[in-house]
Amino acid sequence: KTGLPVWMLGSGPDRLRADVNRLLAFLFHQGILDEQFLQLQQLQDESSPNFVSQVVNIYFQESEKLLRNLRSLLMERKLSDYKNIGIHINQLMGSSSSIGAKRVRNVCVAFRAASDQNNRTGCLRVLEVLEHDYCFLKNKLHELFQIEQQRILAGGVGYPMQN
Repeated sequence: KTGLPVWMLGSGPDRLRADVNRLLAFLFHQGILDEQFLQLQQLQDESSPNFVSQVVNIYFQESEKLLRNLRSLLMERKLSDYKNIGIHINQLMGSSSSIGAKRVRNVCVAFRAASDQNNRTGCLRVLEVLEHDYCFLKNKLHELFQIEQQRILAGGVGYPMQN
């Protein structure tokens, strides 16, 4: 998942911290995350060591409902309900912004533009991109949280901050 063979991934806290930082650097460099994710990380401390993963998991639960609703609205045989589509997109865009999911938020902007033009074909195309980018984000953040849990179990207390 990180592009490294399993045998190269260390189990010590320092190696795991480096793995977390490499993955975060990749996600920022690719435009998948933005500085809002760093602000979310800063709210995490010893009293709430799973704060970021809990917030992100709530985001995933709500986002999956919104994505299902969007697909359902676009699949209806009659003319799509663009007002309702716009409401769902705005919710997804806002929650994506709040966790720093930059690429998903940007795709939502394109989706809203297609929706504002009542462009069903455009909406369907952008929905495909949105679902793909959302799945990529979800997989990478799950990977990040797994490495972070391994790091904590290996004795490296504290949450790494991206520079």
